[in-house]
Amino acid sequence: MGSFETVREALQALRANKLRSALTLLGIVIGVFAVIAAVTAVDVIDLYFKSSIQGLGASTFSVERYDYAGGDGPEQYHPPITYNQVQRLKERTGGNLTVSVSERFDARVKAQSRRHETNPNITLYGTGEAFLGNFGYEMRLGRPLAAQDVQNARPVALLGSAVAETLFPATSPLGKSVRVGRVRLQVVGVLEKKAGLFRDPNTRVYAPITYLFATYGGGGRSMDDTRVRAASAAQLPAAKEAVRSNLRVIRQVEAGAPSTFNIESSDFLRSTFSEFTKNLTLGGALVGFISLLAAGVGIMNIMLVSVTERTKEIGIRKAVGAKWRNILGQFLLEAIILCQIGGLIGIVLGGLGGNIAALYWDISPSFPWVWAGIAVGGVTVLAVIFGGYPAYKAARLDPIDSLRYE
Repeated sequence: MGSFETVREALQALRANKLRSALTLLGIVIGVFAVIAAVTAVDVIDLYFKSSIQGLGASTFSVERYDYAGGDGPEQYHPPITYNQVQRLKERTGGNLTVSVSERFDARVKAQSRRHETNPNITLYGTGEAFLGNFGYEMRLGRPLAAQDVQNARPVALLGSAVAETLFPATSPLGKSVRVGRVRLQVVGVLEKKAGLFRDPNTRVYAPITYLFATYGGGGRSMDDTRVRAASAAQLPAAKEAVRSNLRVIRQVEAGAPSTFNIESSDFLRSTFSEFTKNLTLGGALVGFISLLAAGVGIMNIMLVSVTERTKEIGIRKAVGAKWRNILGQFLLEAIILCQIGGLIGIVLGGLGGNIAALYWDISPSFPWVWAGIAVGGVTVLAVIFGGYPAYKAARLDPIDSLRYE
């Protein structure tokens, strides 16, 4: 019997037992779906995270008031990093480093124009003239905040893309007045849309921090985010050391005592999240592997039942000249075809299911081609392992006993 004839016989046998084949397929589909969906979703989250921390570039780092305690304990908070301390740091480092802050003054408030208003999900931030470069934003319209805006505490604002689209759907927002929380601001610019991991950066409004201090008070508050940018990535180690030594003096840290602040770069965040996504991927793959093992047991059980039901057919085929390897090949091929069909369906459904996160966050979809290849190879191995014994049993049946079987 040729290869084509063997495939045709295998497909006919599967069609003859549609319900049994469908139930076997379901087990394979669920197992492969679990693997591909988990891996795809993690890959999408990883891409989203990487795009959300693009603002913390290769030459930029953050100064925080807390330590992570190396993952061995709770976060340790230190005294506030105030705006005054940041200004003194800028003076001590001169023009070698670009220092900027972002401080949250009001959250979950409405932004209002003359005709429109947003949902109460807007956050008002204070910042400075180096905001764009340090925090990874780009301008869509208008101009960025200028040094004079900060020095003179001007009531001007940069709108996040979502805020601008809601308040000014058909007109340019430049020069228009908006009210956010307690303040009324004149729009001087609109920011490009930006990805964000935990908070939506497009529902933010940025104003000169000095103006917001005058309205909200709290000049001694700790800055929500302090970022420092070196001239290049090669100068990053020297920049970190300069900030560390100057800030220790500013915060009056005694010699030999640990620093009362923490310096973090994007490398730390990327490595931490990469480790997390790696473990998440392995966990999802393990769940899928367990599901596939259960499906493999189902394949063996169904194939054994099929061998029993088709004992007489096997006897007839042997009586007319079929060799044991023909019988073995047919039953093994049935298991492989069944697993491959289930595997392909599971891959497609898993890819679609895993990309739901991409649709939610409005980012490019992802597909784990490597894991799809692993899934195809895995279900083939599964078919050989769990379909091998029933196929071998069918091939070794005695033709005389098979013809007598009822």
